[in-house]
Amino acid sequence: MPVAEGDFLRLSYTGRVDDRIFDTTDEETAKEAGTHNPSAVYGPIMIRAGSRHVVLGLDDAIIGREAGESGSVEVPPEQAFGPHDETRMESVSVAKFKEKPHLGMQVEVDDREGTVVNLIGRRAIVDFNHPLAGKTIQYTYTIESVAESMEEKIRGLIHLYTQREMEVREDGATITILLPAAINYDRRWMLWRSRIVQEIFEYFSDVQDIVLQETFHRPEKKEPAASPAP
Repeated sequence: MPVAEGDFLRLSYTGRVDDRIFDTTDEETAKEAGTHNPSAVYGPIMIRAGSRHVVLGLDDAIIGREAGESGSVEVPPEQAFGPHDETRMESVSVAKFKEKPHLGMQVEVDDREGTVVNLIGRRAIVDFNHPLAGKTIQYTYTIESVAESMEEKIRGLIHLYTQREMEVREDGATITILLPAAINYDRRWMLWRSRIVQEIFEYFSDVQDIVLQETFHRPEKKEPAASPAP
C-alpha cells in the first residue's frame, strides 16, 4: 500500500548540498564522504509520515510511495532549512568566547548556536542561521519498511530522538518503557523525554498512561579469591 500521512516507516537517506554529503543514515557512505561520526548510530530511522521528523520537502516526497521504493528529490530552502535571514547575523564581542574565535568556528552565545563568518577588531560577526539556510538540498532515499505494531512504532520514536534501543510493553491503554539503568545521566534522553511522551499521546489516542520504569539489579556477589597453597 502507498505510504499515507500518519504511517510509521523506516527510512534510509543521504542528503547533499552542492554535491557534498552533509547527512546520511549509511555508515559506509559517511566514511567515504569524510563525515563519519564514531559516536553516531547509523542505519534506517523510524519516522511518522507527515509529522516533520525530516525536512518538509523529504517528508512530502515519501507520501504515496511504496515500501521498498527508492527515489530522489530536490528540496528548495523554503522546504529544507529555511531562507537565509540577514537579521540573524550579529556582531559579538570576542570576550564572550572561551577561546579565540576563527572563521568557520561553531560558537554558542546566550544559548544560541552560530558560526563565525567574519572578524573585525575585537568583535566577531556570528551567523545564527542554520548552516544550510538558503541552500537547495538533494536527497536520495529508500523506504525500507512500514511499521505495524504500536511497540515497534514507539521503539522507533525513542530511537529517533535518543539513538537508544529500549523495550516497550503494551498492556491495554498503558505503555511501559523499560529504561536502562542510570538513564538520567543521558543528556539526549533528558532533553527529548518530554517530546517522546507528548508524541506518544498525540499519535496513539488509545494510550491513557505512560510508565517510565527504571530497574536496578543487585550486582552479583564475587567469591573471595582462593588463598595460594603454602
